[in-house]
Amino acid sequence: MARTPDPRIERAKTRTMLEVLDKLKVSGLTAIGDERVGPCPRPGCGGRDRFSANVRKGVWRCRICDPKGGDPLALVQLALGTDFLGAVEWLEGERGVEIDPQEVERRRRAKERADARTEAQAARYREFARRQAEKIWRSALPFSGSPAAAYLAGRHVDLSGLPYSFACFRYLPVHPYIKKIADARRELYRGPALIAAIQGPDGRFSGIHQTWINPDVPGKKAEIVDPNTGDNHPAKMVLGSKKGGAIRLTGTACTSVLVMGEGIETTGTALVADAVAGASYWAGIDLGNMSGKQLGRNSGVPDLSDLRAFLPPACVDHLIYIEDGDSAPKPTRAKLTAGLRRAMNANPSLRAHIARAGDGVDLNDLLKDQD
Repeated sequence: MARTPDPRIERAKTRTMLEVLDKLKVSGLTAIGDERVGPCPRPGCGGRDRFSANVRKGVWRCRICDPKGGDPLALVQLALGTDFLGAVEWLEGERGVEIDPQEVERRRRAKERADARTEAQAARYREFARRQAEKIWRSALPFSGSPAAAYLAGRHVDLSGLPYSFACFRYLPVHPYIKKIADARRELYRGPALIAAIQGPDGRFSGIHQTWINPDVPGKKAEIVDPNTGDNHPAKMVLGSKKGGAIRLTGTACTSVLVMGEGIETTGTALVADAVAGASYWAGIDLGNMSGKQLGRNSGVPDLSDLRAFLPPACVDHLIYIEDGDSAPKPTRAKLTAGLRRAMNANPSLRAHIARAGDGVDLNDLLKDQD
């Protein structure tokens, strides 16, 4: 006998991250654009900034107790220590209790208002961050001959002999690494950095990608350690808006073939190797930007309502995504597939495929292994 569908489940799935955070009374979170960062709400985990929830995407993660995270329903399970149906009941009440249609409509309108407020707040933050990034970019020094160029050369991405100006790169000899932790912005490190310009879909400056480097060891990033907690932090950070943008290594001019890797080193490796003669080489910054949202986890099917994800310019008729082999294979392939399908939906005549570096390595690793 077929079970009667439980309408509470679908209602629970419409709950926004902001609604759930409010209902759970999660405290101590700091708003940073779309993110809410602070202590983990799971009893016994806590911390200061190990938990983050993206109120626009409706996802969360805790880098200590659950690095994969999940949706608002999974957050209820985490915070209350309950199972899926327990989370549904906590949000929607006991099964069989009808909800007034007016209440359903009230929730729908409240969600629309909350989404609008969230997007407006995120847009204001993106513009503020873009202006800050532009100030840093203007203060930076030329890339050619700098320790930043030596860093890339140490990664076997020697750009000095190539016929490009590499106007997308600059260098800062003393650049602070500032991160918002709990309610305070803290400087965790200060040192030399490679600064890369991010250009939006319209070609305009939209932000910077920062890589702190160790000038004493070409090819090595700086080690960023919080002196208070001993926590390690990534040596790379984006400031400004990256969605839909790219780091255009070969300049703004568009060619019919576009090769795109996730990072500067991977994309630069393909460029130095002249993998596809006459192609443009742009770095996609991260897989989420190259992919956009998917319909279902690791489905490879793009959510076409995501209008901010990367799309190649109209002049591109062949798009090649580089798949690094040092990332989890299934989600990596799904994201790249979703991104290519999104691009082909926008341009049905587009040819697109994935070039894979190999198991356990990224494309830059292949060059370094030749030493």
